[in-house]
Amino acid sequence: MTRRVMLISPAMGAALREARFDDGQPVEAAGLRLAEAAAGSVPAALRVLVSPSARCRETAAALGLDAVVAEDLSGLDVGRWRGATLAEVGAEEPDAVGQWLADPASAPHGGESVRALCERVAAWLEAVSAPDAEGAATGTGADSGSASASASASTDGSPAPSPATATAASGRIIAVVEPEIVRAAVVRALGAPESAFWRLDVPPLTATELSGRAGRWNLRVGRALGT
Repeated sequence: MTRRVMLISPAMGAALREARFDDGQPVEAAGLRLAEAAAGSVPAALRVLVSPSARCRETAAALGLDAVVAEDLSGLDVGRWRGATLAEVGAEEPDAVGQWLADPASAPHGGESVRALCERVAAWLEAVSAPDAEGAATGTGADSGSASASASASTDGSPAPSPATATAASGRIIAVVEPEIVRAAVVRALGAPESAFWRLDVPPLTATELSGRAGRWNLRVGRALGT
């Protein structure tokens, strides 16, 4: 079965604007308004997931998505650099930053390396592209039941989606995720070297779409939502 995965980057917030490692800051009001205006452009989906960060959860809500938090789609763990800007870290730890940018296996901040992130996202793509991936699409077994429930009926007991809606959603997974998750997915989908991770720009509130099966993905990059 062909699987379609749409990865949506979060709306603009202070951390993105300042090139600051995410520390839980919310999305800006203007970013939320843009997300709300784009809500009608998001297609139906079999599963809707979201990274655990505040900005991703706020963006998903503004888009009108009833998303399940997927821990496997957490952003890159940058350890002690969390909350600092890249310029600040570069001034204080220039050698560490240079090592981090040059070596994908490096994690001088004490968190997760780019290589580990790419491997984590690749494992998630492999899981969601499997024939029996409906439960695995959440990224964690504990969330599987919640995802199925939200896909079949709302919490107030409203009926399941119509056959037409179910057909349109067949095989599609939507996930509102951190920009680095999008980068890692593109690197793995294209079979590109991990050094390409830093050469990919992911603007706020854009959709990157993958279609196909594990090991063979077609890619549509960076479509602005609402266009």
